[in-house]
Amino acid sequence: MQWIIFMLLLFISSMEMLTQNRWKKQASAGLLENCTGCVLCSEDNGCITCHHRLFLLIWRDGIRQYGMCVHTCPPGYFGVRGLEVNRCTKCRSPSCESCFSRDFCMKCKDKFYLHKGQCFRQCPPSTAAQPDTRECQETCEPGPWSEWSACTHEGRTCGCKWGVETRVREVPGATREEGAACPALLETRKCRMRKHCPGGEH
Repeated sequence: MQWIIFMLLLFISSMEMLTQNRWKKQASAGLLENCTGCVLCSEDNGCITCHHRLFLLIWRDGIRQYGMCVHTCPPGYFGVRGLEVNRCTKCRSPSCESCFSRDFCMKCKDKFYLHKGQCFRQCPPSTAAQPDTRECQETCEPGPWSEWSACTHEGRTCGCKWGVETRVREVPGATREEGAACPALLETRKCRMRKHCPGGEH
C-alpha cells in the first residue's frame, strides 16, 4: 500500500515539474519576443528602455500598458528623440495618419483633407478639395474684369478683317497665396476690325 502511495506521489511530482518547465519555456520565449531591442524589459509590461537608435512605443490594452522598441513609429505617431530615451508620441488628432509634431499633421486618414497641419472632413472656405493629394488648396478671389481692349491684329487696329481683344482682372495680394488655385485672369475674344484705315493706309 505504501509502495503504491509513493509511486503516486512520485508521478504527481514529475507531472508538476514537467508543467513548470513547459511554462517557464513559454514565458521566457514570450519575454524574449516582447523584449526585442530592449535595454531594460519587464515581463508584465515589455520594453522599458530601448537601444539608442530605436524608439519606445507604448500602448494600452485596458488598464495594462505595454512597451515595444521599434525602428520607425507606426501611423498616428511621430518620433521624438531624447537624451535618455527616444519615444513614439501619439498625434493629437485621431484623423491624422502621420504628424510632424503633436499638433501638426502631415497626412490625414481616408475621408479627411489636410489644410495647414489640420485634418478636415470638408475643406474650409476659400479652399478647394484636391482628391489626388487629399489636401485643401487655397483659392483666390480676383477682382472685377477690366474693359475690353481695342481690337488689334499684330499690333494694328485697322487694315484687317478680324482681330483679337482682351480683358484682365487682378487678384489682390492679400487674398492670393503661393500655389493657390485661381480662376481665369485673362480672356480673349475674336473681334471685327476696320478693314480700311483712315487716310487710305493699309
